[in-house]
Amino acid sequence: MTEAEELRTQLLDYLEKQADKPLTVRELTDAFEIVGSDDFRAFVKLLAELESTGEVVRTRTDRYALPDKMNLVVGRLQMKARGYGFVLTDDGEADVYIPVGEMGGAMSGDKVMARIEGNGNLRGSPYASGQGAGASASAGKHREGKIIRVLERSANLLVGRFTRHHDYGFVTPADKRMVQDILVPSGHTADAHDGYVVVVEITSYPTGTRGPEGHIVEVLGHPDEPGIDILTVVRKYNLPEQFPDAVLHAAEQIPLDLTDDDLVGRRDLRGETIVTIDGEDAKDLDDAVHVKELANGHFELGVHIADVGHYVREGSVIDKEAYRRGTSVYLTDRVIPMLPQRLSNNICSLNPQVDRLTLSCIMEIDESGAVLSHEITPSVIRTTERMTYTHVRNILLDEDESVRERYAALVPDFQRMERVALILRDRRMRRGAVDFNFDEIKVNVDNIGRPTDITTRQRSIAERIIEEFMLVANETVAEHFYWLGAPFVYRVHEDPDMGKMLDLNLFLHNFGYALKGVGNKVHPRALQDVLNEIQGTREARMLSSLMLRSMRQARYSPDNLGHFGLAAEHYTHFTSPIRRYPDLMIHRIIRESLEGPLAGAREEQLRALVAAAALQSSERERVAQDAERECDQLKMVEYMQAHVGEEFDGLISGVTQFGLFIQLQNGVEGLIHVSYLTDDYYALNERQMALVGERTRRVFRLGDPVRVEVASANKETLTIDFQLVSHYREATFVGGRANGEIVYDEDLSRRDRARAETERAERAAAYEARGRERERAGFVGGTRGRQAGERREREGTAGGTRGRQVGERRERGDEEEGGSRYGGYAGPAWADASAPRGAGAGGRRRGKATGTRTKPSGGPAGGRSSAGGGGRKRRGAGGSKGAPRGPR
Repeated sequence: MTEAEELRTQLLDYLEKQADKPLTVRELTDAFEIVGSDDFRAFVKLLAELESTGEVVRTRTDRYALPDKMNLVVGRLQMKARGYGFVLTDDGEADVYIPVGEMGGAMSGDKVMARIEGNGNLRGSPYASGQGAGASASAGKHREGKIIRVLERSANLLVGRFTRHHDYGFVTPADKRMVQDILVPSGHTADAHDGYVVVVEITSYPTGTRGPEGHIVEVLGHPDEPGIDILTVVRKYNLPEQFPDAVLHAAEQIPLDLTDDDLVGRRDLRGETIVTIDGEDAKDLDDAVHVKELANGHFELGVHIADVGHYVREGSVIDKEAYRRGTSVYLTDRVIPMLPQRLSNNICSLNPQVDRLTLSCIMEIDESGAVLSHEITPSVIRTTERMTYTHVRNILLDEDESVRERYAALVPDFQRMERVALILRDRRMRRGAVDFNFDEIKVNVDNIGRPTDITTRQRSIAERIIEEFMLVANETVAEHFYWLGAPFVYRVHEDPDMGKMLDLNLFLHNFGYALKGVGNKVHPRALQDVLNEIQGTREARMLSSLMLRSMRQARYSPDNLGHFGLAAEHYTHFTSPIRRYPDLMIHRIIRESLEGPLAGAREEQLRALVAAAALQSSERERVAQDAERECDQLKMVEYMQAHVGEEFDGLISGVTQFGLFIQLQNGVEGLIHVSYLTDDYYALNERQMALVGERTRRVFRLGDPVRVEVASANKETLTIDFQLVSHYREATFVGGRANGEIVYDEDLSRRDRARAETERAERAAAYEARGRERERAGFVGGTRGRQAGERREREGTAGGTRGRQVGERRERGDEEEGGSRYGGYAGPAWADASAPRGAGAGGRRRGKATGTRTKPSGGPAGGRSSAGGGGRKRRGAGGSKGAPRGPR
């Protein structure tokens, strides 16, 4: 640690533990005995740096203190399409709700400082989510505040749709959290056509009186052109498609053949029978395995990982670019790799029958699955065969004779691998690990990116073999370096919030299930017990998804905080250095530690690097996950556009006051808006998580099978709308759980449809009349409001109790035009219903509505939506692995 870094740490510690009031510069310099002019200037400079990053705050009387002692918080602003937002902090405290009008010129994603209003107690925000399926008693409880300062802008480039007005225009951001349109003045439109997708650079950020301004730097094209949709996502999340020339040049200098010098100090394992097992289209093969039986009856398991650190040196241009990217990103039709292909698909890829440098973790495992001893060593291997999950499944599960004959020499190896994997899994499950066994959902696309099919796939023994081997290697490496006391990057998954667990238990009780031990602390085994109990039931996927969302998100940390989902005391990511930066950093630490104890200065340097890399990699992982989900959702919506008017079977996966979320058998989810349920007025029964008809007492309950017709699919809002065709309902309810004979409601639904057509025609005439009255009365919206009402009636999106009431309020002027057709509900954790976009420059308003739900990932648990350390991520074209996403 340098002298300046030490002073920084001491100053923050002093303000935290010893300062009982905000202090002046003189009081601080006296406390630290700063006397010389040079030291004084350095101290004042340090204070200024800490102030700029938000680590300290300077009062109006030029006194310094820590933000939390001044009722201030620092975090990232996450805005919602309705104009409000939340400051997300890293201190584990509740998020801070920021009302509309209190943004202080901040935009979504900015690092901000906010002042807590009132006494800082939790309160429910008026736009709190969680009112629908899986709503919790504590959902929507936040501290409330106002933003007083923007510390760091998240980005100066935004992608969106350009609307031209003569020689100027506006860009409506594709990111619905960016609630203000960007004014593009005359001379800065780059001759973009009206309606085209563009990239705009912000030149003036919003203030209290005016919106943001910018100039167009790239015209992507018409939104309906092939590939523009995914390219829009790439630009929206600022994903680096191309490598800088300097990085490509450095990669070209790396030789593709090994020399004798490369093999010095490595264990030669080229004589072992070692294989890779990946998806059919995988190109970056970064792990290989071998298993053999020892004389004492135990097993030797070898996990061999590409030694990327041998080629990517710390501080090199390739290393800096890999750090910036943090992870490879697997979009529906392309891969954005962390490393140049010369490395990822060539010299670092463990291709068959060629010598490759690796780091190996070789373990002795007994019949109970315990790791009795291990060795972590640099090595050189030559893989015997490049296997696929399909072929291994054919050998072990299907007993396909043609495949078994082709790989006859390896069949005994795969049988041993199966045996060891099952032993390891049994041990892991006995200690209480949670395993969310979700199917993998994959959108298949053609060569121009058009979706051709949506397939679901279950994990087989082939995927589980690799999953279990990677898990045990990650745990073994993490425990080794924990006891060594070296700086390290751990993969941590903290215990869930007890409030959320209590809410989850209450919700599960409605279905007749219960979490054990909720009163004090939940053990992961309690969650797995429920997963075992619901297996095979129709509510299994819905409840599993809710349980996953109730846990914290796994992240990287320099501190070993354990892994709740895996029930592991020590865990890391060691097995994928080609596509994850933390793994690459860990490999460097391993190599240095094997050479001898770290020197004091180097150890401190590594601790600083590890802390920064953990934070950066966690952030980049979340960006990658968001981009991957959005691309999948885009292609699902596009796929369903070709099936409008067709009927599908599905289950009710969410119940809200504005309608029913339906999940089809192919994994696609959409909404039956309450306006389509025209046979009755429906109210939400939160206890039973059901919509109940006031007159007919007809019940729509979570998990109910239904048949729906695709009414519409909108790529801009990422929404799919269904109409009910038929409903398999339960005749009676007992204790909130269904019990009775299933009745097929086909005839009732047909009558509903005929009645709906008559009601819509009547309402269309009423809307038109009210629109004209509104025009004559001079209400805002005028003609456009009437036309919107007519259009809604034609499309069938206004009707039913709630739709009619919302429409009437808008016509009376009680509500702004363009609001969400999902009403005032912000949606559950996986749905974001958007109301009017905020007023942009020029006073324009847009109404957008979204209601998407992210699909969960499969594999052993470890925190929501985070790539598995053992179960490897599903890969896209050009480098995709077939293994499911494991939320670890």
